[in-house]
Amino acid sequence: MINNETEILEKLDETLKNIKEKNPLTHCITNSVTINDCANAVLAIGGSPFMAEDAEELEEVVTIADVLVINIGKLSKDQVEAMKISAKTANKTNTPIVLDPVGVGVTELRNRTTLDLIENYDMAAIRGNISEIKAIAKLVGVIDENNTAKGVDVNIDDIITEENLSANGEIIKELAAKLNTTILASGPIDILSDGETTIAIDNGDDMMPLITGSGCMLSSIVGSCVGGSTPLEGSLVAILAMNIAGEKARAKVEEKDEGTGSFRAYLIDYLYKTNAETLVNESNIKIL
Repeated sequence: MINNETEILEKLDETLKNIKEKNPLTHCITNSVTINDCANAVLAIGGSPFMAEDAEELEEVVTIADVLVINIGKLSKDQVEAMKISAKTANKTNTPIVLDPVGVGVTELRNRTTLDLIENYDMAAIRGNISEIKAIAKLVGVIDENNTAKGVDVNIDDIITEENLSANGEIIKELAAKLNTTILASGPIDILSDGETTIAIDNGDDMMPLITGSGCMLSSIVGSCVGGSTPLEGSLVAILAMNIAGEKARAKVEEKDEGTGSFRAYLIDYLYKTNAETLVNESNIKIL
């Protein structure tokens, strides 16, 4: 258990160094809308992307991978089967799995798929927006409230604020403990918990949701960082790297009077330039 912010920050240098030295082979089963962005984000953070979902090769790929990322953003029967084959193999080989439950709470298919994955396979980490995380909490009985997810976007009633930060932190901590995993809930303020340590991260920029794939990119780099570290420390490095890159990208487009297309390119640039000094000096975190 991590007890204070100083202890967290002291670990960032070593964690980031380990990730870049390991160059984790990051096997992503993700949606076709964002697959190129995810691959580039993995490369930028120091991982090596491998996109495979054909049943014929999955066991071979998972066996050599350092981490498996499962993104349910664009489901098909074949892809769901690929996810199950990969997850089963990953658990056999002790390969960590990162799950992005895109749109859970919206359709029965996504609810069934998410429940099947979290009930039958060990997840190292789950990364979603707060509405998706609350939908999982409702499905497994951690909370009773009904929240209506808004497609892949967060429900306005769920948005994490200073006023509801403590309450949301408790939900995420309880869910992480129940599922024996690390959970990263994204929002204006992000919350990360492994069931013992719960951290709020107040970095990022409101331009990030304006490009397709920012959440999928984040889940992919969470995968790379978890593949080169521990679930909690790797997830923290990933969210700080992504959010601080977003802040720098926003400053750059404003300086040059540009828009979201340029923002996407700068986001990748600043992910690539991530270093421990920047993460330590520009992070805004606190233990809940």
